[in-house]
Amino acid sequence: ETGPPPRRGTRRATMAQQVIVVGGGLAGLSSAHTVLENGGRVLLLDKMAFLGGNSTKATSGINGAPTRTQTAAGIPDSAEIFEQDILKSSTGVGRTDVPAHTPPLAKVLAFESGPSVDWLTGKFGLDLSLVSRLGGHSQPRTHRGKERFPGFTITYALLEALEKIEKDTQGAKARIISKARVTRLHKGASGQVIGCDYEKDGATHRADGPVIIATGGFAADFDPDSLLAKIRPDLMHLPTTNGEHCTGDGIKMATAVGAGTIDMESVQVHPTGLVHPAEPEAKVKFLAAEALRGVGGLLLDANGKRFCDELGRRDYVSGEMWKNKGPFRLVLNSKGSNEIAWHAKHYVSRGVMKRHSNVDELAREIGCSVGTLDETFKAYREVARTKNCPYNKKFFHNAEAFDIKDAFFHSAIVTPILHYCMGGLAIDDTSRVLGGDGKAIRGLYAGGEVAGGIHGRNRLGGNSLLDCVVFGRVAGASAAHDLFEDLLNQQQKGGAVGGKVNITVDTGDQSLKISFAQPEASAAAADYGGLAAAAAAAPAPAVTAAP
Repeated sequence: ETGPPPRRGTRRATMAQQVIVVGGGLAGLSSAHTVLENGGRVLLLDKMAFLGGNSTKATSGINGAPTRTQTAAGIPDSAEIFEQDILKSSTGVGRTDVPAHTPPLAKVLAFESGPSVDWLTGKFGLDLSLVSRLGGHSQPRTHRGKERFPGFTITYALLEALEKIEKDTQGAKARIISKARVTRLHKGASGQVIGCDYEKDGATHRADGPVIIATGGFAADFDPDSLLAKIRPDLMHLPTTNGEHCTGDGIKMATAVGAGTIDMESVQVHPTGLVHPAEPEAKVKFLAAEALRGVGGLLLDANGKRFCDELGRRDYVSGEMWKNKGPFRLVLNSKGSNEIAWHAKHYVSRGVMKRHSNVDELAREIGCSVGTLDETFKAYREVARTKNCPYNKKFFHNAEAFDIKDAFFHSAIVTPILHYCMGGLAIDDTSRVLGGDGKAIRGLYAGGEVAGGIHGRNRLGGNSLLDCVVFGRVAGASAAHDLFEDLLNQQQKGGAVGGKVNITVDTGDQSLKISFAQPEASAAAADYGGLAAAAAAAPAPAVTAAP
């Protein structure tokens, strides 16, 4: 089956039996590695000069339950507990109903979370040894390393590993093409997605194969005719944490070939965008990691008073900020600062956080009296002691160190900011993109922020990196499964491949290995011979949720 012929001036590039991944962030990289693990080949396309996307900006960590790190720390977490936290968050502020499409996706996210974190630490040697509790979580389950932002560390580990595979195999197993803007998806006569066009160096190229969309959201698309302008014009005035690449390209391309969307109006406003004092009106801002509140940071209003549960869900905290008087400040005591020292030093070096050697400096920065801060800190210590908070806060990490005699403090001005799109392409629990009729579009998959419905109306902190890894892996496994299934169907129908099919059962890892014995003349047509196609022999992808 072939699509329409290339347009005049179009160069056609193919790599036999490849899966095309569009987007070089953590979701795309996770997809690529999973396709390779399942015996396929990968072509990864990214429109930017440098890969990584928003994934490199993630600052708090990646959720997982249960993990080896949690077990070592004695944290009594489970996939079932995590699943319930996801569903509670998915309702959004002022509602109690879970979106009907979210539970099956939330189950995959929760039950694949522990294996995904262990995959990162085991396969890529990543340090994810620190665990904290973010807002809306009933257990500490957000993993990060001792240095640098976890998003950067995780994403670049996968990128470097893929680049090594590309180099070691001279592009036979993996190819990465940057500054390649995908512009169009191709469908065959049966409606199956069979490739895409991309622009590179002034020419249009064609690539053939099933396509995984991993292009992120649309929270940096401020053009008058943008998705954000059409769906949430009320948010157009807000700043964003997103890079310029987040313009909804994948959603636009997929819907052009019949893909459905879900929850598009659910755009997350994060409560703690960092305001640079010298550039308060900057449209793009750094994010204050939610882990800063996880280690005990307080949110104070213009008068130096608390006004919310700092560990409440993001939609709740942002809503409380809009009800109160700013500028708002995130304040860390010395104990919390030491616990998240790398972050604090980084923010100070960027000019978006200040270190105060005593409470007098902190009071001058806020514009309130030392007496006010003394009252605020005393009241908070008492709330922590009695567990009776006026804002129903339940966890009080490092609360005892909030004292005007503390050795030092950190503070930063924070503001609500566009952060994440919960809505996107409609997918099923195998990451296959669904059409407007609710049926899967053969050859089209999605993972990461571009996929909608996973988080419902509100996303928990630490679930964005997790979403990228889990559904990136699921998409990669599904694409590999379908690719090999199509090749086997061609064999059964007497296609180009001749000879005998050999199937070997490996009882050790419970997989099937498929190879082809060819007549010599047709050996070139058997480019996929001998590939480990465990996914091709089963009705479900290699990465699946536990029951």
